[in-house]
Amino acid sequence: MDICGGPYSYLISLLLLLFSSEAACRPSGRRLCKMQVFRIWDVNQKTFYLRNNQLVAGYLQGLNTKLEEKIDVVPIDSHAVFLGIQGGKLCLSCVKSGDNIRLQLEAVNITDLSKKREQDKRFTFIRSDNGPTTTFESAAIPGWFLCTALEADQPVSLTNTPEEPIMVTKFYFQEDQ
Repeated sequence: MDICGGPYSYLISLLLLLFSSEAACRPSGRRLCKMQVFRIWDVNQKTFYLRNNQLVAGYLQGLNTKLEEKIDVVPIDSHAVFLGIQGGKLCLSCVKSGDNIRLQLEAVNITDLSKKREQDKRFTFIRSDNGPTTTFESAAIPGWFLCTALEADQPVSLTNTPEEPIMVTKFYFQEDQ
């Protein structure tokens, strides 16, 4: 029985398209998603770790290398991603409060986020690869980029002046094996 040319070919093509997409919908309205785990470090070799519930970037050596936070990623489309840590239980978000714009960690499950909900836009980052490095721009607040300070052990934050030499906005981003 050849189903490829039969009356079910459209249905089969549609199902294959839906289930091959990382943003496919389930009847419950939740996305099927594939969370990936990445290592991230800035061009000055600082890695991310948690200190007092704050994401910071520093030089981890020896036994401290176990403190490194891997970045959990759920792709939304070809460039947009949700970013989290701790197995996707804490998500990076861009928040504007008055004139202040800051990066914060929110206790949200990364797989519960949806690109279709406006309130989830604060968790969305535009990933741009340029050679070996990657930048992450806030989708909710365009022009603001994920960054680290030149000094070690400072909070990971956001900047709207990525060309300024006092902040580092270029990262190495490698899928964890």
